[in-house]
Amino acid sequence: MTRPHQFARTRIKICGVRSPEIARAAANAGADAVGIVFVAKSPRCVTIDEARAVIAALPAFVEPVALFSDASLADIRQITAAIDVRTVQLHGSESPADAASLTDLRVIKAINLADAAHTIWLAAPMPVNIVGLLVDSPPAPGGDAPLSGGGGHTFDWSTLDALDRAALPALILAGGLSAANVGDAIARVRPYAVDVSSGVESSRGVKDAAKVRAFCDAVRKSDRAIARAVSDSPPS
Repeated sequence: MTRPHQFARTRIKICGVRSPEIARAAANAGADAVGIVFVAKSPRCVTIDEARAVIAALPAFVEPVALFSDASLADIRQITAAIDVRTVQLHGSESPADAASLTDLRVIKAINLADAAHTIWLAAPMPVNIVGLLVDSPPAPGGDAPLSGGGGHTFDWSTLDALDRAALPALILAGGLSAANVGDAIARVRPYAVDVSSGVESSRGVKDAAKVRAFCDAVRKSDRAIARAVSDSPPS
């Protein structure tokens, strides 16, 4: 395994934000990005007007990310233009060619390593507009979640050990993260960013501002612990 680069800090994305209040809470807690879901079957799906209200509540330097799953390229372009968003997250079976077609957008591609169809992303040339590879949990057996993620369960992080991290875009870790386990996840994986949805909810689709703050605090605590360990290590 290529040793992952140690970034100065772990970026945070709070996904499935549906209200201006939670958008502001995420920004105030230190989130770097918020996800806005455009998947009809998801309990976190928003309308265009709801998305605009969320985006309007964000201060400078907090990035809105529009999430789609197997939407048509025309729909993606139409929605992102309507809400003035430049970054999208593709959470379905989209191919590298699909992502490359979205030349005017920055693309995060979500994959799960248990899905053979997704491994094409690890072998094919990466489109130049891919800015992150989000590794998520596979669907739970017998589950009815419309996305591969958002189900609140983790996966075996050791499966990431075989990845040549230096050859891939920034790695974003998702899948069952919460304030209780994100510190362990960061210490183990050293991702560029972490992405959370159900782990900061009081009920399915309903974000909890206190849980958002606790999650962001746990990420920063882990970053500080890693920084101390690195500074205390003797020079090689």
